[in-house]
Amino acid sequence: QVQLVESGGGAVQPGGSLRLSCSASGSISRITYAGWYRQAPGKQRELVADIGSDNSVYYIESVRGRFTLSRDSDKNTVYLQMNSLKPEDTAVYLCTARVGSTSHWGQGTQVTVSS
Repeated sequence: QVQLVESGGGAVQPGGSLRLSCSASGSISRITYAGWYRQAPGKQRELVADIGSDNSVYYIESVRGRFTLSRDSDKNTVYLQMNSLKPEDTAVYLCTARVGSTSHWGQGTQVTVSS
């Protein structure tokens, strides 16, 4: 089992920055994949960025160049640095990690970008 806890969400103005954290506990040595998804009201959940076991990072086009995913293995934490935030980035951001064929999810953290 893996437990994930997100933090770092909040309300910012357009152009602002936030750093989300996803702290993992449990069978973390078996995590082969981690990523950040987001879900806006009335929309489907979408992948934002992820990192594989080879440390390759993928970003969706709309956040590329603005968001940075990183991992601190010593702290068992994955971060999502979000810069130049836009109103369309408003959503609940969820962290996910995969162990074998099982995906684990955090509870999510709200990000609101508004003037």
